[in-house]
Amino acid sequence: MKSKSILFVGCGDLGGRAGALLLARGWQVAGLRRDPSRLPAGFVRLAGDYTEAAGLDRIAGLRPDYLVATFNPSERSVEGYRRGFTRGAQHLLAALGGHRPKALLWVSSTRVYAESDGGWVDETSALAGDDPRAQAMIEAEEALLQLSHQCTVVRFAGIYGYPGGRLLERIRRGELNEQQPVRYSNRIHRDDCAGCLCHLLGRVQSGAELAPVYNGVDDRPAPQAEVDAWLAAAMGVRPEPPQTAPSNLHDPFKIRHKRCSNRLLRASGYSLRYPDYRSGYSAVLAAGGR
Repeated sequence: MKSKSILFVGCGDLGGRAGALLLARGWQVAGLRRDPSRLPAGFVRLAGDYTEAAGLDRIAGLRPDYLVATFNPSERSVEGYRRGFTRGAQHLLAALGGHRPKALLWVSSTRVYAESDGGWVDETSALAGDDPRAQAMIEAEEALLQLSHQCTVVRFAGIYGYPGGRLLERIRRGELNEQQPVRYSNRIHRDDCAGCLCHLLGRVQSGAELAPVYNGVDDRPAPQAEVDAWLAAAMGVRPEPPQTAPSNLHDPFKIRHKRCSNRLLRASGYSLRYPDYRSGYSAVLAAGGR
């Protein structure tokens, strides 16, 4: 692969968006996914499955300058998380062999943090030890961070920007979270996810050294009830009588909450396109999210 070549492994929506930005800047972009026909025009299309031991054999000889891995659980069970993250990372390392890209960005999640009662977390905060799904992501992070200083983990919070997203569907049904108890939520628009990845790659290309971990979140964690109420007003939804969003009490990990700081990402020079939920969801609704 020629200079400024990049490979997106597990290339879904985020990889497609980030790769399109890099294509416009003259990069050579390859994407690997189970169905490569769904990759954007201009991508080198590769078929592969990172959940399988031999699923990444095709990347062994590519030797890309940069690599971005955007893995997902194969299913929502604990085993699905282990297959998608823990073993996916192991398969990626095996496929790379002795090759070390100039930068390897591994997309993870802010779910890995231990905080559960609304406190602030940054990249140095304690990680969860009692959530087996989070543990699968942590194991993957650790395996890749041990690779070399070229690996950086980007922990995104709730990614939104899809007109048919589950939150908007819930609001359309008139199901709003109650104001008490307060449950903070964190998010980032998918366009900022792509922008963040491209920004970090550009930093490496210019000779800067990245931090091991960045939180990919917007500027304003907010109570979910506040977000719901704002969206309902913006969408013209006025349920009578008000309905309460379905409880998550059956899954204790879903009712945990925290406020994630993006100070380190901001300090790197990244400027968010959508710094809070109002600006981001206004764009989603304007694009047809109603």
